[in-house]
Amino acid sequence: MKSLPQELYRAEQVRELDRIAIEDRGIDGYELMARAGQAAFRVLLARWPRARRIGIVCGTGNNGGDGYVLAAQARQAGLAERVWAVAPPKSQAAIKACQAYEQAGGEIQDLADAAAPSADVVVDALLGTGLEREVKGEYARAIDAINAHSGAVLAIDIPSGLHADTGRVLGTAVRADATVTFIGMKLGLFTGRGRALGGTVLFNDLGVPPDIYGELAPAARRIRPGPDTWAGLARERDAHKGDCGRVVAIGGDIGMLGALQMCGVAAYRSGAGLVRVITRPEHAPVVTAGCPELLVTGSDDPAAVKEQLAGADAVAIGPGLGQGEWGKVMLSLALEWRGPLVVDADALNLLAADPVRREPWILTPHPGEAGRLLGSGSGQVQSDRVAAVREIARRFDGVAVLKGSGTLVSGAADELWVCDIGNPGMATGGMGDVLTGVIVSLVAQGMPLSSAACIGVWLHAAAADHAAREIGERGLMATDLYPWLSAVLSDLWA
Repeated sequence: MKSLPQELYRAEQVRELDRIAIEDRGIDGYELMARAGQAAFRVLLARWPRARRIGIVCGTGNNGGDGYVLAAQARQAGLAERVWAVAPPKSQAAIKACQAYEQAGGEIQDLADAAAPSADVVVDALLGTGLEREVKGEYARAIDAINAHSGAVLAIDIPSGLHADTGRVLGTAVRADATVTFIGMKLGLFTGRGRALGGTVLFNDLGVPPDIYGELAPAARRIRPGPDTWAGLARERDAHKGDCGRVVAIGGDIGMLGALQMCGVAAYRSGAGLVRVITRPEHAPVVTAGCPELLVTGSDDPAAVKEQLAGADAVAIGPGLGQGEWGKVMLSLALEWRGPLVVDADALNLLAADPVRREPWILTPHPGEAGRLLGSGSGQVQSDRVAAVREIARRFDGVAVLKGSGTLVSGAADELWVCDIGNPGMATGGMGDVLTGVIVSLVAQGMPLSSAACIGVWLHAAAADHAAREIGERGLMATDLYPWLSAVLSDLWA
């Protein structure tokens, strides 16, 4: 298997790459199918070397054809293979693959004859990347049968029922332990439900000429810090705190001070030289006691707040801000400030009620906040996360970060990045406040906004993965990320 590329594609783009390989580069379509089935079989052997009974569930299209090739490979290897089909193959290449399997002595059974496939590993070769409508009828029953299977599941190209572009489930979908995908990596495997249903994703380009990828731009890219990530941010040996980024974070209304404090500490842990928090007057002593490194302004005086904003390199507003009068005044002051702004939490909710456009800024909603910004609901956002994050970036003229599994980052120029690391332990209070601190810290240190959003998201997720390996996912707390933020940064900067 090839290492995973950074580029991600929509289904129609992969079909175009496939067409170029066949029509322009002269690779036979059946040859590509044979390579796909063989590659999937190699994955199966590598991941489950003790498997002896292989069940393959085939659909009528090319995905099913890949399954017939795999079945023939399993038979040739002396394994006990069984093939179930929902209907006879329809595409020319799939018919050829099916006939080759039958000529080798293979038999095909109707899946209706089995409540659940009985095998050590079941291969999902039902539906490919062209699925656009909800799965129903015999295909839905086939997916249910695969999911009822007690052993491992390998999906070919994409788990059946998962939308290849958005990562949403079209009625029902296969839950795979591993997915081997071909030609181009599908965007839907890396966001929405894709990360949960795809399992471990492996890639094989099937030996197509590398130059075909220059024919079209990818739909998105996986976030990966590169050699130039820290260009211009290296510290001189005689650097002082004023050289390393001055952050101001605003929030911490009554009962929500912890959110602001986490944001401030995360900004320090991500390399900022000075971090000031602006909060309710009565909270100032508590902040100082909790983290003496934080500079504190406890004020509801607009003049005092403006004075502190004037010295900032970047400002974050939202963690624990509340939606009361104090929060509204603070947001208006932050919006008047003309420097780079990171907007989160209740600042987003206030913005949804009274939208404005400005530059430069980064908006970091979770799906519920994104729904409010777009005048919809979280369900609609999750049904097409790609469209939602792009619309937020366009509507508010900034960089948008749509949090969740497979966090997405979109710039005003329609660029799209995907974070494919992180873990379920991050589903706990305070994680978003830490992320805000990370991003605003990178902005304050001089990183361009799109880069700060991408690298901040990646750094936050990488720290969470380190923390989870150390203490486990269950019970992981946002504050557990603090030391790992510094550790990951040090590794990147080495």
